[in-house]
Amino acid sequence: MDDFTKRRIQKIMDKYTENAVPEHVKSQIKISYKIRGKHVTLIEERQGYKSDQWVQMPIAQFRLDEKEWKIYWQDSKGKWHFIDDIEPNEDFETQLKIVDEGHNGLFWG
Repeated sequence: MDDFTKRRIQKIMDKYTENAVPEHVKSQIKISYKIRGKHVTLIEERQGYKSDQWVQMPIAQFRLDEKEWKIYWQDSKGKWHFIDDIEPNEDFETQLKIVDEGHNGLFWG
C-alpha cells in the first residue's frame, strides 16, 4: 500500500472509529483498527471481566489485492477466510459500509 493510500485509509478509519460507538457505551466498548502491510483489521475492544485490561476481538479484515479491497472474517482458531459473497471493490469505503451494516450478522452478530 502506498503512502497516499495509507494516509487516506487512516483518515477514513479514524473518523469511523471515532463515531462507531454511541456515547453512552464508550466506557465499555471501543472500536479500533490496525494497518499492517496491505491489510486493515477492524477491532472491537471490551473491558475484560473483572479486569482493567481491554480485550481485543478482530471483527473483519480488509485486504488490498490488485487494487481491490477484499473482506475476510476470522474463525475461532484465528485463521482469516475470504468472504466470497462480498464482491471485491476498489472503493474501501464501500467495503467498510458492508462490514458496518453487518452482512447478515456475520460481523456484529
